[in-house]
Amino acid sequence: MSKKNNIILVGFMGVGKGTVARALVKASDYFAIDTDDLIESVENRRVKKIFEEEGEPYFRNLEKKCALWLEKNVDNTIISTGGGFFKQENIHRIGTIIYLESSFDGILNRIHSAPNAKAKLKKRPLLSNLEEAKKLYNQRVEDYKKVSDITVNVENKDLNLIVEEILGKVNENN
Repeated sequence: MSKKNNIILVGFMGVGKGTVARALVKASDYFAIDTDDLIESVENRRVKKIFEEEGEPYFRNLEKKCALWLEKNVDNTIISTGGGFFKQENIHRIGTIIYLESSFDGILNRIHSAPNAKAKLKKRPLLSNLEEAKKLYNQRVEDYKKVSDITVNVENKDLNLIVEEILGKVNENN
């Protein structure tokens, strides 16, 4: 089965996958969905609650179901993903994978400078312990690079430039 015409945004929590996805929609003919939003809708509860009540293995299984559904049913879509979604075995069959790259400090600065910083931090319980979060970040960086078709550095970069770079590179790739 050939790769679908989707753009999959991967990267560490808080890097701006949702923000970039919304900007890409405005600049293209794509539609956008978020894997965490899909899971929350199916479960009728927040990701944070799912982790608290069921644990990580249960959540990862939901991500797997979501990935299989995306592969079968979704095309011409920008898919922003949760921080661990990149581990899905079928991710390459879902579309072109774009790693939104930023330093750990760059991500923290981005979150803290957002107008709704408190809400953004509350939504990401893993960032409440910065030492553990940085450890997880360091573990994942190389994996994001390995799994991705395209890497785009987003740190301190204008959103419009990020969008132009992504659309340009996706067109080159296809």
